[in-house]
Amino acid sequence: MKQSSIWLQKIYLLGFSMLKILEDLIILARERKKNPVEGSYTNKLLEDKTLAKEKVLEEIDELIDSVKKNTNKIHEAADVLYHLVIYFEKNGVMIEDVMNELKQRKK
Repeated sequence: MKQSSIWLQKIYLLGFSMLKILEDLIILARERKKNPVEGSYTNKLLEDKTLAKEKVLEEIDELIDSVKKNTNKIHEAADVLYHLVIYFEKNGVMIEDVMNELKQRKK
């Protein structure tokens, strides 16, 4: 197998894995919204609109600070993504609609 084919296969599998993780997070948010789990942090965010908003803003500030300091960027970026997905679900923003909007913007 050619080296370029091996790299393409690795990139494809990595992309699939990344999309699967994001999909799992979205499924978790939607499942918890339908079937709350007592004591769940996700449910706490889904139930409290103010907390969900505050956490998104807090996590974005932490990410910006970590980028500035070049520390803990991955952890903070993961926190932003998680809280943003939950905020979307709390407020009826469908990720599918966001993706379609991004697709339409593609030039």
